Amino acid sequence: MQSLSARSGALGPRLAATSRTVAAQRQRPVPGPEPAPQPILLPPPQRPFLSREALLGPGLGLGLGLGLGLAPRSGPAAAAAVTLSSRVRYAHSDIRVPDFSDYRREDVQDSKKFSQSSSDTRKGFSYLLTGTTAVMGAYAAKSIVTQFITSMSASADVLALSKIEVKLGDIPEGKNMTFKWRGKPLFVRHRSPKEVESEQAVSLAELRDPQLDSDRVKDPQWMILIGVCTHLGCVPIANAGDYGGYYCPCHGSHYDASGRIRKGPAPQNMEVPPYEFISEDLVIVG
Repeated sequence: MQSLSARSGALGPRLAATSRTVAAQRQRPVPGPEPAPQPILLPPPQRPFLSREALLGPGLGLGLGLGLGLAPRSGPAAAAAVTLSSRVRYAHSDIRVPDFSDYRREDVQDSKKFSQSSSDTRKGFSYLLTGTTAVMGAYAAKSIVTQFITSMSASADVLALSKIEVKLGDIPEGKNMTFKWRGKPLFVRHRSPKEVESEQAVSLAELRDPQLDSDRVKDPQWMILIGVCTHLGCVPIANAGDYGGYYCPCHGSHYDASGRIRKGPAPQNMEVPPYEFISEDLVIVG
C-alpha cells in the first residue's frame, strides 16, 4: 500500500499551505549501513459499504476527493517511515464567522438570555415602524392621486376665459350690448321701468315655455342672456320683433324683453347663464 505522500506528490504545492512537517518518530541508534526505508503500514479505515472510496477504488476515490476540494472522511491522513519525516494534514479551522452584534438589538444580544421578557418592547417598535410606514404610504398615494386628478382639470388660461366681467355703467337704459363669452354671444340688456312693468304683467298662460320674469333675473333692470336662438342656433337681433325684445330673422322666432319665446318655431326660452353682481356697476358671468 503506498503512502499518502507518494500518491499526492503532484498536489504537493497546493497542500503546502495546509500541512506541516514534524520530526520522525524513530531514529537510527548507531551509525551503520543505511537500511532500505520501511514504510509504516496503517490499518485501512473502516468505511461504509457504499462510500466514495468503496465505489471508485482507493486511488481514484482519494484523487477525486482532492480534485474537488473534499476532505477525506477518515480524519487526518498521515505517512511515516524510519528515515522520512512524518506529514500530517489538518482541516481548515481558522475561518472567521461574521459578527452581527451591531445589527442586533440589545435585548437579544445574549444568546443564553430568554427573549420572551423583551418581546413587548420589540413588538411595540415593530408596530410603530409599520404604522409610520403605512401613514407615509397613504400620504404619498394621496399626493399622487391628487396630482393626477389636478393634471386633468382645466388650465389657468382656460379658466380665465370661462368668466367675463361686464361694466354695467357703460350700457345706457333701454339698450342692449353684445359680448363674447365662451365662443357665444352674450346679451346684456339695461331695461327701462316700462319694460320691467310690461314683462312682469305677462300671464303664464300666454307663454309656450311658461316662466316668470322674476325667475329669470336677479335685478329687474338687467337682463342677461346667451344670444342664441333655441330653434337652430342662430343669433337674434336685439330690440326687434313683435314684442320689442329679440327677433331671429332666419325662421321668424320672436322673443320679448325677458328672452321668452312668444312667436315662431323656437321651442324654448333663451338661456340665462350663471352670473353674480359684484357691485352695482360690475357683474361677472360664468
